[in-house]
Parts: sequence; C-alpha cells; structure tokens
Amino acid sequence: MSKASSSLVPKTNHPRQLEVYAKRRIVEAFGSDKTAEEMLAAFQDMEASLDVADLGLASLKVGIQLHKDGKDPEKALCFAQKALKALDEHGKPSLPVAMALHLMGCVNIRLERFDDSLECLNRANSLLRKLEEDGVENIMPGMHAVQVELANVKTAMGRRDEGLENLKKALKIKEMTSEKDSKEMGMAYRDLASGYFLVSNLKEALPFGLKALEIHKEDLGHNSVEVAHDRRILGAIYAGLGDHNKALKQFQLSRKVFKQCGLTSEFLSTEMDAAKMQISLGKFDEAMNTLKGIVEQTNNEKDSEDQADVATVYEAMNEIETAVSLLKRALALIEKEPQEKHAEGTVCARIGWMLLSRGEVPQAIPYMESATERLKASFASKHFVAGHNYNNLGVAYLESERPQPVAQMFAIAKDILDVACGPHHPDSIVACQNLSMAYSTMGSYTLAIESQQQVIDALKIHGPSALDELITALGILEGLKRKARGKSIPVVDLERHDRNQTIQQILKARVINHGISEDLKDETLNVAEGSHAMPGLEKERECAKDANGSCKLYTISYAYPMEDFHYWRDAPTDPGHPLEECIPEKPTTYR
Repeated sequence: MSKASSSLVPKTNHPRQLEVYAKRRIVEAFGSDKTAEEMLAAFQDMEASLDVADLGLASLKVGIQLHKDGKDPEKALCFAQKALKALDEHGKPSLPVAMALHLMGCVNIRLERFDDSLECLNRANSLLRKLEEDGVENIMPGMHAVQVELANVKTAMGRRDEGLENLKKALKIKEMTSEKDSKEMGMAYRDLASGYFLVSNLKEALPFGLKALEIHKEDLGHNSVEVAHDRRILGAIYAGLGDHNKALKQFQLSRKVFKQCGLTSEFLSTEMDAAKMQISLGKFDEAMNTLKGIVEQTNNEKDSEDQADVATVYEAMNEIETAVSLLKRALALIEKEPQEKHAEGTVCARIGWMLLSRGEVPQAIPYMESATERLKASFASKHFVAGHNYNNLGVAYLESERPQPVAQMFAIAKDILDVACGPHHPDSIVACQNLSMAYSTMGSYTLAIESQQQVIDALKIHGPSALDELITALGILEGLKRKARGKSIPVVDLERHDRNQTIQQILKARVINHGISEDLKDETLNVAEGSHAMPGLEKERECAKDANGSCKLYTISYAYPMEDFHYWRDAPTDPGHPLEECIPEKPTTYR
C-alpha cells in the first residue's frame, strides 16, 4: 500500500475515532472542487460503509453538484430524494432536510414539474420558519434561496403576482444579511425589477433596475456580466414604457459585453431585442442587418431550441413561411429529445398562431388543438402560454365558423390570463373583448354587455394611453345595449329637406342616398387591401416616416412591447391634410 493511501486508514477501532474518520472521508470525497463524475465514483465506493446520516449528507452533496452540472436532472432528483429519505428518517426539522427539499424543488422546476416543485419548496419554507422560531442560526441564506425558487416556480406556473411577493420577501432577507451595496444586493434588486416587469408594473420596476445597475457598475465595473444583465432588463422596461431610444441604448451596451464574454445565447437574444427596437424607431435597414447577422450565427444550429430561436428571427423579419418551417423542424427534433418534451405544446402553439396570422385558419386549428392537450400535460392549468393558445383557438373557431364552443375558448383564456397576467393586462383585455364578441354572436347580449363592461373598466385603469381603445369599447357597449333592447339601427334618407332633423338623425343612424357610387366604394376597399398586403417592413416604413406622427399604423394592441403574444388588426391612418404631405407613397393606388 502506498504512503498516500495508508494515511487514510484508521489506526483504531474506537467508535468516536471511526466516526471522525468517516466524516473526513466524506469531506475529502465530496469537496466543492470535485466534479460530478468524481463525486459519483466516490459515492459508489463509499455507499455501503456509510451510516444513514452520512449517506444523506453524501447524497445531498452529489445531488447539488449534479444540479449545478445540469446534464442529468433526473439523476440529480434521485440523489435529492435519497438524501431526504435518509436525513428525514426521524421526522425532526433540520437545515439539511430543508436543503434536500430545496434541491428537489429546484430540479423539478428544471424538469417542468411545477406542482411537485411547489410542494417541495413550500415544505422547505415551513420547515425553515420552524427552525427560525426555535432560534436556529445561519438559516437566512436558505430562507432567501427558497423564496427565490418559490418566485421562479410561481412565475413559471403563471402566478406572477404571487411570485412577485416572494421576491419582495427575498429582498428583505438580503437587506438583513448582506452589505448595503454588495453584488448580492444588486442581484436582489434586479430580480425584483424583473418581477415587477412580468406583471407589467413598469414604473415600479424601473427604480429597482437602475439601483441594480448602479451597484454593479460601482462594484464590478462597466463591462461585467452582471451589468450586462442589468442593462438588458432595463432595456425591456424602457421598451415597455415606450422609450425606445433608451431601450436600444441599453440593449446595445448589453450585447457588447455578452459578446466579449463569449455568452453566445445571451448575445443573440439581446441582438434580437435590439432589432425590435430598431424597427420601432423606423431604423429598418439597421434592423435588417442585425437580423441577418443573427441568422448567419444561428443557421447551423441543430437542436430544437436553436431551431426555435432562428424561427423567431425569421418571424421578426416577417418571413413567416420560413419561421413555420423551422418550428416544424424543431417539433420533429423534440420527439428525439426526451428532456425537451415539455416544449412540444409551446412550439405547437407558436406554429398555430403564425398560421392563423397568415389567414391559414384550417391549417392552424390542428396545431392549436394539439397545443391545448400538450400544454395541459406540461404546464400548470393557469400558465399564460395556455391562456394565449385558448384565445387564439377561439379566434380560429370564430373565423372558420365551426360549431366548436367559441365562447368557452375565450372564457377559459380570460380566466387563465386574469390569473397569470392580471385582469388589467393588455392580453387579458383582448381575451375579454373576444369573449364579449362571442357572446354577442350567440345572441347572449346580457353576457356580452357584462364582458364589455369589464373591458371598459380595465381600459380606464390605463388612462390616456388607452383613450382610443376606450372610445371604441364604449361604442361597442352602446351597440350591444341597442341590440339587447331589440332596436334596429335608424336609417337616414339624405333626400329629406329638414336639415336640422337630418343632422340629429345622422348622429345615431345608418345613412342612405349619400351619393357615393358602388365603384368608388369598391375602389376604396381595394386600396385598403393593397395597403394591408404590403410586406410588414414596408407597411411600417410608410406609417412611421412622419416624425410628427401624422401617418400612423394604428392597432387594437396598445401595449405591444409588454405583451407575451400578439394578436392585432392593422389600420393605417392619415389626417388627410395637408394632402400633399400626408398621403403615403405606397400602395400607389392610395394616391
């Protein structure tokens, strides 16, 4: 036996010394500098000789390392469960038991088993509170870690408001345990900024994002990765607030650092964010160059996630056919990647939405129906992705005039989005408006009026920014009330000679004998169709070129940057005066 190995052999049979020897073996075999493979090999060599408590600690260390490694979450979960079984043998609360439950919660999030994760994390949270009441020291880091993961799983389940409350608790714990301007405090501020952003509370999100940036710049320097992450969330917040210039600046500074640090995924995602801001600012050539650069860097990627990312690029370039093709390829790859099965529903939903946006309703419906079933299996019932899919499926059923329960689809969508995003979120308002429309189509005017009033109440919360949508919604409500009363729309004959009476009737009527020829009406409709048929970038260029905003692309989606999924109808508008300045160049028939 070599000298090195003999030093590990105990020279006594005394129980206490043997226990010390066992502890030493665990520390040396499962030190923080060991790889997951080294820990697994050591565990297999020592498992039979460890008592229950030591087996639990060793299993916990291996599980933590496997989770950090990220290659085999199922194996990490197996060790976490083994650790819990050993450490909780007598049912006595302890920090190691809480750590095992926390690890199980983290791994289950990675495996998309959100209900299991939430159960484990709630148990860990309750146990840590009990230890705190008993005066156990050094549990604050564990309490903070559990609150952060509770926020993560609740956000993944669509319960964003609840997740935000956990992030607030996590910040309070950090304030008690960390230095005022430490890196850890900066990360806690950024987490809270992200939480507020996800519930569309951008005014609350901004100061926390700025505080995180200030701390990390001072502590780590302008070119640190943490500063880049801070700038990215700030860019998203500024975009949501409509300050696209500030958003673009933050994205550009962020992507520069990600590129220097070799963080390809973060770099490409931020490139995409920057391209969207360039489009919003009318910088179409710059946006196209940015998007082409992304395509060149991702074109050779082979796994499903990469294919989906490239599809997003083509979608932004309005090349929907290519985007759909890439998503179908991603779907085929997912079938060969068991660890990615949870993504099937999301990919199906995206394909269905893209086909629907192109007017290919019959082709879209099977994908969205498939997404509905797959999302049920992968996500919690109140996940916002499922809500958007139900809403889009309702739209598809409505446009296809199929006998499916359209109102039921919109009602489910509204219920999910109300929970996931809040009843005042733009996506929730759209679902509620669609529900009102479906009830009206069915002749259920009482329910339609009730839903429409909810739309109006939600729009009022948004203030002046939603004024146009509020006026439209109020008009719809009046129309529904007239239908409910059984009154037909009054008809006005312009050949009558009582001018004052005619004016009063026009205010609440449909006009006939107006002198506008059928040919002129047909020509006007053709011009409108030509405008909508233009490529997306050309359409936006025409409607964004006037710096004073006289020529606009109006949509029913008034908070585009904050939405997770988009469904809108475009309506290019111009004031008509002065004529020579405001008429678009394209389509040529417009002039």
